[in-house]
Amino acid sequence: MAAPAKRGRNEPQPRPIIVKKIIAEAHGGHHGGAWKVAYADFVTAMMAFFLLLWILGATTEKQRKGIADYFTPTMVELKTKTAGANGPFGGDSILAKDSYPHRASQTGTKGITIPKSAIGGSEPGKEERIRDKQRFGFLKKQLMERIMKDKALRRFAQNIRFTDTREGLRIDLVDKADFSMFALGTDRLVADASRLMGNVAQVVAGVPNGVIVRGHTDALPYAAGRTVNNWTLSSGRAEATRKALADHGVPAHRFYRIEGVADREPFVPADRYDPRNRRMSITLAWSTPVGGMGDAVQPASAPPSPAH
Repeated sequence: MAAPAKRGRNEPQPRPIIVKKIIAEAHGGHHGGAWKVAYADFVTAMMAFFLLLWILGATTEKQRKGIADYFTPTMVELKTKTAGANGPFGGDSILAKDSYPHRASQTGTKGITIPKSAIGGSEPGKEERIRDKQRFGFLKKQLMERIMKDKALRRFAQNIRFTDTREGLRIDLVDKADFSMFALGTDRLVADASRLMGNVAQVVAGVPNGVIVRGHTDALPYAAGRTVNNWTLSSGRAEATRKALADHGVPAHRFYRIEGVADREPFVPADRYDPRNRRMSITLAWSTPVGGMGDAVQPASAPPSPAH
């Protein structure tokens, strides 16, 4: 070991080297990393939530349906450009036309099975209901055009009301204070009403739907001792309307129900004595009910022609 160098006379004494050792105490539990994991999970969840909100706002109904169908468990195989395939926007849905080599209706093992309750399936009678609505829309337009072309009947255009009901399209021929379709207290159509009924009949005869006729009265009572009342009057007027329609071309087999309901179904419920409650309702019924809603009316088949 080398000898220490000699210190000069004027050199100061060397300072001692002091080494200080510090032993750090352990931190408390709250200074650990567990809270960071929980916070990271929370931030991740919030990011996913806001991403979901953005997707819902930035996509169309068709695209959202594609996303939902992509995760449907009934999809057993994906192919490019086929039903709901290869990504959420690769196809419209699992119900769209596919390009599988073996479809469900063919012999093979690569078809897919779609539950009967899958969304998007065609509802029984829905197409027929759409045709009915188109037919009724054309009928409304045709009837009003006929009325407006007839100078004598033009003033009665406001007496005709159209309403879509559970049974079908209802055409109401409504009385007013200055016009009544029937002679007072009878089932005899006045001349203008008979002409109006003829125009209605010619339009109604052009569609195949069943026909329901209802007679309505107001709530004005009859004098005591008379055999006629609002029930018999409304029934008689319903029959007179049916006869007028039949005389102007509506076949007998088209009629499904002829009813008199007196004042039980008022047009103006707030005032049962209002003259507008006196009316005739001619309903063109739906051909087929849809989703349990509506009453389908199938008119009776035409009677066979008599033998010559």
